[in-house]
Amino acid sequence: MSSAMRKTMKTPVVRRLAVAAVALGSCLAVAGPATSAGAAPADPVPTVFFGDSYTANYGIAPVNHEGEARSFCFQAKENYPAVATRRLADKGVTLDVQSDISCGGALAHHFWEKQELPFGLGELPPQQDALKPDTQLVVGSMGGNTVGFNRILKQCSVKLRGEEGVLLPGTPVDEDVPAAKCREFFVSGDGKQWLDDRVERVGYELEELLERIAYFSPDAKRVLVGYPRLVPADTSKCLTPAPGQTELPLADIPQDALPVLDQVQKRLDDVMKKAVADIDGGADFVDLYANTGGNTACDGADRGIGGLLEPSLLDLGQKLPWYLHPNEKGRDTQAQQVTDKVEQVLNQ
Repeated sequence: MSSAMRKTMKTPVVRRLAVAAVALGSCLAVAGPATSAGAAPADPVPTVFFGDSYTANYGIAPVNHEGEARSFCFQAKENYPAVATRRLADKGVTLDVQSDISCGGALAHHFWEKQELPFGLGELPPQQDALKPDTQLVVGSMGGNTVGFNRILKQCSVKLRGEEGVLLPGTPVDEDVPAAKCREFFVSGDGKQWLDDRVERVGYELEELLERIAYFSPDAKRVLVGYPRLVPADTSKCLTPAPGQTELPLADIPQDALPVLDQVQKRLDDVMKKAVADIDGGADFVDLYANTGGNTACDGADRGIGGLLEPSLLDLGQKLPWYLHPNEKGRDTQAQQVTDKVEQVLNQ
């Protein structure tokens, strides 16, 4: 059977094969030579990084693949996979990075389906194509785009429905509902049902993603990385611009909608943790949401998230907004959390 054919198998088949692969790996591990607990791997660890704009670290410049269509993935040369790889090397853990195929705009199903680049620039192959039989570590995050966070932001912001949001993909969930009413929209009726459906979809697609990793790379440790917290518990902090900025961190999104945005993030975090806990063969989770409550977009000089319309480091003739992505401080937090988790996983 060709590789291309295997990579288009339906979910139930993938699930059965993944279980078998994990079981086989477990048997081999029992039969193999004993290793000392807590010892760092002596050889470089073949690794694949995957994910969306939070793994690619949209907003940080310069980007990889300059001059190519793939540059519109906005994958930073110094994204958290690159920084974490160096930090692990300093700790005596060497990653042999086979691929970093993270790309802005990726949805969970782009792990097994092609992704269209913006502006009609072509397609990218499924991210799972980077997996190899000898891959031993797979790290990354998806789910934020699948839950539709960009569409939620546009539902709640007049400015994002206009020219300021033209580079943020997606449309409001319901353009007939005013942005000022977005809180009510998402807590009842059609808006709540839409959101519930999206969260449910994230759950089963993340399980599919983790199963596919186990099938194509049976020996790989799987590390799913969560998303950093965007909105603080005290939303009054969002009523003051960050130092040097004129726009509020969440721009014109109504203050009464900010707890709704935070709740969406909390639900996403919970469904990611559940996917990791439920998956056959085990996986690990980096809970960024739980560890970044003091570095949200509204934490002023301590912010690890660039404001919604705050100029980022990307310049395409004019500075592109951060659109609530990690700035360099936030990227370093991601890198440290991932470094700690990977070191723990590989030393088990």
